[in-house]
This record gives sequence, structure tokens and C-alpha cells, in this order.
Amino acid sequence: MNFLAHAWLAGDDSALIVGGVVGDWIKGTLPGVLPADLARGVMLHRAIDSHAETHPAFCRSRTRISPLRRRYAGVLVDMFYDHLLAREWARRHAQPLRAFCQDIYSQIDNRMGDLPEASHSALRMMVREDWLSSYSNIEGIADVLARMSRRARQPNPLQGGELEFLADAEGFEQDFHDWLEDAGAFCDQWQAIG
Repeated sequence: MNFLAHAWLAGDDSALIVGGVVGDWIKGTLPGVLPADLARGVMLHRAIDSHAETHPAFCRSRTRISPLRRRYAGVLVDMFYDHLLAREWARRHAQPLRAFCQDIYSQIDNRMGDLPEASHSALRMMVREDWLSSYSNIEGIADVLARMSRRARQPNPLQGGELEFLADAEGFEQDFHDWLEDAGAFCDQWQAIG
């Protein structure tokens, strides 16, 4: 769910960015019809997710989530980290956040025909509603979590999940900084090897 972090960690490679953003909608074996450059982006997405799941800072953040929402801790932490990245965007990237997001949306649109049909509806909604830019304020995170809650098949406590962040914002922020530096180095190494 941390689309912004995946795009930022992909660097300047358009296919890695698009593959990274769409990675949450491609489960299991990569579709044979997916172009190799986009498949590499999905593989980077999966590598980042695996790295995060075992990283001490990310694990610490998951324990900050209350028992009510602990089942969804990974999703919530992803969203909170995107929020923190968006909040401090000017320190992390030369391009303004809104312009960066518009570039991502344009890249997605240019590659839509190469992406699995199942991802099109959500990607179009992401672009139309400008999800990525909205992550810069907590209300944007609240809106995304409410939307996710409504779309889920089972009743869930995602709506109101932003309260978890507000209850320990400083702790999440410290964890985020600890994770982000390591994630950046991990991605640089992954790209150098791959």
C-alpha cells in the first residue's frame, strides 16, 4: 500500500516506478504477458516488501498498532510511512511532490496497456483522486483507509486507522527514518546486482 515509497525507492527508472506502484495488484507468479521491465519493477516491489517485513524499525512500528487493528498493522504502517515521506518530501526529492505524482500518473497511463486488467480500475481511481499527493496530510490517509475499509469483503477496523498514527506519531516517525535509510541502501544494492 505504500505506493509513494515504492515509487521514490525505484529512483529514476520509469519501469521500476510503474512496476513498483502496480506491485500490490499482481499476486503470485508474474503474468507471462507482463513486459520484462515492468516485471523487474514488480520484483523490486516484492523485495522492498520482504525487506520491510523483517526490518527492526518496521517491526517496531507494527507493535505500535493497537490490538484492535493489529491484524492490519502492515497496511497501516505502509500508509503511515507514505504519509511521513510525503510530509518531508522537499527534503527527499528535488521535484515538488505534486509534480512527482503527476509524472508517476503519466507513466502509469503510458503503460496501462501493459498492466493486468485487474489493476486498471484502481489505478485510474488513484490518478483521478490523486492519492499520492493526498498522503501529505493525515486527512488524506484517513480518506484512503476509509475507502479501503468500505471496499473490503469482510468488516474491518481500517476506518479510523489514522488514530493509530496520531497516538504515537513521534515513534512512527523515528521508525520511518530508521527504515527509510536502510531501504534506500537496500534498493541501490538490489538494482546494482539485478
